Amino acid sequence: MPKTFRPYEPDQLLLLPPSLADWVPEDHLARFVGDVVGTLDLRRIEETYTEERGYPPYHPQMMVGLLLYAYCTGVYSSRKIGRQVIDSVAFRFLAAGHTPDFRTINEFRRRHGPALAALFEQVLRVCRQAGLGQLGRVAIDGTKIKANASKHKAMSYGRMKQEETRLRQEVAELLRRAEQADRDEDAHYGPDRHGEELPAELARRESRLRTIAAAKAALEAEARAAAGAQGQDPDDTPPADRAQRNFTDPESKIQRTSDGFVQGYNAQLVVAEDQLIVAQHVTAAAPDVQEAVPAMRRLKAVLGAVPTVVLADGGYWSDATVRTLEGQGSEVLIATQRPRRGHHAPAPPAPRGRPPAGLSAQQRMERRLATRRGRRLYALRKTLVEPVFGQIKHARGFRQFLRRGLARVSEEWALVCSAHNLLKLFAVRAIA
Repeated sequence: MPKTFRPYEPDQLLLLPPSLADWVPEDHLARFVGDVVGTLDLRRIEETYTEERGYPPYHPQMMVGLLLYAYCTGVYSSRKIGRQVIDSVAFRFLAAGHTPDFRTINEFRRRHGPALAALFEQVLRVCRQAGLGQLGRVAIDGTKIKANASKHKAMSYGRMKQEETRLRQEVAELLRRAEQADRDEDAHYGPDRHGEELPAELARRESRLRTIAAAKAALEAEARAAAGAQGQDPDDTPPADRAQRNFTDPESKIQRTSDGFVQGYNAQLVVAEDQLIVAQHVTAAAPDVQEAVPAMRRLKAVLGAVPTVVLADGGYWSDATVRTLEGQGSEVLIATQRPRRGHHAPAPPAPRGRPPAGLSAQQRMERRLATRRGRRLYALRKTLVEPVFGQIKHARGFRQFLRRGLARVSEEWALVCSAHNLLKLFAVRAIA
């Protein structure tokens, strides 16, 4: 006896058009994102549309909802978002049946990048109103994220000087050969005959020479600016031969990761005890040591308060950083050095009594970390910020920036962090 199945008729006509809302459950993430976006102030985007001619643009609320939902679900490419608007019921629900193509989505994200990045603060305030992101103990950390550029497209200042010399010699030789070829052809064929192979070779080399010269000048400008900031003579401080510049994304830098070196950026987070991101920024600088103070200033500017305790690993250690953060009213616990990989020394006995007089800033911090309270507090660092990077990079697959230049990748990182916070708020409300 053959088994009976439910009727399956893909070509069956519907008597009435279905409502997309009927296909999306009440507790679905897409509904939640749409509801939150409906509370955001989008006037900064809306006010840019002043042209009356042509077909009306898509509503900013719809476009923002699509982007935030896409980032929440690990879809970052405008082409993939465009496909999801056609293939996914949740995306179609947010788009209300509209089908913006990938060019429209990409142009909206590019045109309104600063306004979209500013939504991080609005989303953060919504989360705070729900009781998340309280400024008790926070942890700061950074992660290296690949740029939209290959490290093999970078060149050091020393190599640039060598290449510039070599290319100038080749250009001079090609010009000499071209002139000689012209004279030979004029003598043999007459003045109306000319060849194009040598001029094409010459154009390629001259184009590369201009590219290298521009990159070399940019590195020299950076070196002069750095020397001036340190009180040195800008005209007497050339770039180090190891200083590099990438031709695809000149603002990205070589970053060291656990898997080797990548061309990328250093993305920073400040995370509260409930793993809500309360501050974020991106820098091209590889070291973390100078990033704690700017991060806390951003946090205070947005939330008007400072955390009770700031936790950070040894990459952030400096006496100046500790003094600045303590001066703002926070207790600071920063490791004074990075742990050696694979090295787990037994913890020394916890110190007792008052600290001895004459300790250096580093010794005072090491003593603070060695106390029972210090160990207990510092152990929280790994449970606060490191899981957030895992959720962003591994669970939602954000491992490479799609855009180029520090300003653009900063906008992209702000969207990633906004999506993370929306997911935290969604999870809390789902439990409630």
